[in-house]
Amino acid sequence: EILTMPSAFTRPTGEAHWEVLLRARAIETQCFVVAAAQTGQHNEKRASYGHAIIINPWGKVIGKLDDPNSTGIAVAEIDLNELRKIRQNMPLDKHRRYDLYQCKSPACE
Repeated sequence: EILTMPSAFTRPTGEAHWEVLLRARAIETQCFVVAAAQTGQHNEKRASYGHAIIINPWGKVIGKLDDPNSTGIAVAEIDLNELRKIRQNMPLDKHRRYDLYQCKSPACE
């Protein structure tokens, strides 16, 4: 229901990929994503992107820091009823094609 994703993306990859990858994870798993992120210059060769963020299962950003390069705590309300409603209206778990692959997970039984 809630995925936590700590990171230390570099600035170039963070700018290009950080938010879009997290939004995709939220949508495809129908989970809330809470992503902590290191920020700042670590040494002369390494700087982290930052941008801590919270995303709902529909891919909407619901929490982030006012200054994405600062340290702090991003806060958002996580409504598990919203999660249940999304999963009920779009039941991805019912769309699996077991005829195309074998599932080895106990969840498939």
